[in-house]
Amino acid sequence: MNTRETKGAINANRLCLEFVNLPYTSGDPVAHATSWLELVEFLSDKGIISQTRSEELRTLTESDPGAAGTLVAQAERLMRGMELAFHAMLEDVAVQPAWLKPINEMLQVTEGHDELQWDGTAWSLRFIAKYDQLEWLLAAIARSGAELVAEGSHKGLSRCSNKNCQLLFYDDSKFHRRKWCSMALCGNRSKVAAFARRHGGRGKARAHHA
Repeated sequence: MNTRETKGAINANRLCLEFVNLPYTSGDPVAHATSWLELVEFLSDKGIISQTRSEELRTLTESDPGAAGTLVAQAERLMRGMELAFHAMLEDVAVQPAWLKPINEMLQVTEGHDELQWDGTAWSLRFIAKYDQLEWLLAAIARSGAELVAEGSHKGLSRCSNKNCQLLFYDDSKFHRRKWCSMALCGNRSKVAAFARRHGGRGKARAHHA
C-alpha cells in the first residue's frame, strides 16, 4: 500500500514504513515514545480516519483512558514487530514468526463484508467491519506491513544512508538510487559534511606546507 506524503513528512512510500518511522526524526538515532495525540494525528494524516473521527478520538484519553492506553500499547507492539522484521529483511536474515504475530493479530479484526449503502442521494459500496473496535484503526497499517513482508527482502526496502538516521523507506525510483530519507535533510547534511571535510583538509595541507 502506497501512501500520500503529508506536509513536513518524510515520504517513505509505504504506510507501514511511515508508521515504523513515527518515533524517529531525520538524522536522530534515538526513538521517542509515541503519544496518543501523535498516533491520532498520524491516522488522520494518512486518511485512515476522518477529521471528524480524529476530533472524537483526541478526547478519548479523558473519556476512556484505558481504551486509549491499550491501543497505544498495541500500536507500539505492532510498530516494534514490524521494525524488527524490516531490519532483518534489510540484513537478509530470517524474519522471526514472533515479530509478525502483532501483524496477524491486527489482520484478524479486518473480518467483515462489503455492503451497498444509500446516503440519501446515491448508492455506495462500503466495507463493514465485523468488529467495531479501536483495533480496527491499526488494520490498514498491519495490512501494509504484511504486504511488504510478503514481497521479500530485495524489493526496494531501504534505510537512509546517514548512519545516525533510523528512517526506512521504499525506493520506488526508476533506477533504485535513492539514498536518503530526504534530500533536503540527511542528503543536505551529507553534502555539507563532505564540503567541510574537503575544505578543512585543504586548509590543513596549506598550513602544513607553509
